[in-house]
Amino acid sequence: MCAAFATSGERVARSLESLEGVRTLGFDTAPLIYLIEKHPSFLEPMREVARRVDEGSIGAVASVITLTELLAQPLRHGRTDLGEAYRRLFEAHAHVRVVPIDVAIAVRGAELRARHGLRTPDALQVAAAIQAGCDAFLTNDADMRRVDEARVVLVSDL
Repeated sequence: MCAAFATSGERVARSLESLEGVRTLGFDTAPLIYLIEKHPSFLEPMREVARRVDEGSIGAVASVITLTELLAQPLRHGRTDLGEAYRRLFEAHAHVRVVPIDVAIAVRGAELRARHGLRTPDALQVAAAIQAGCDAFLTNDADMRRVDEARVVLVSDL
């Protein structure tokens, strides 16, 4: 996912039992912000997730909505360096798949929004993960646990 941020194993990472059995993981925006911007509370578990993506034991899936959300603040504040770091997460990585929003995902997103009261971007991100066959969706938004169509994992639980 981002080799520069993955740990080399010198420190045993926190137990990531909540990711047991996960081969493909959908990503919400916040976990990627934690990784790239080195959030002090969540950096270590996100480094371990990134290490697993880098080694290929977990495949990563994100929607184009995720990239849009990641780039908005850096663009607003003229942080081209940060914007480039986010873009690199999505470009030319063997274990990261970017999912475009198509009609099937839009319909699934509308169903999730109607059923669970999700905001449109959240509904589309989860719908993209479901349609892509993800085993789980990584977020830190506790409200997303309402979604019973997907296994939702919170970064704070890692």
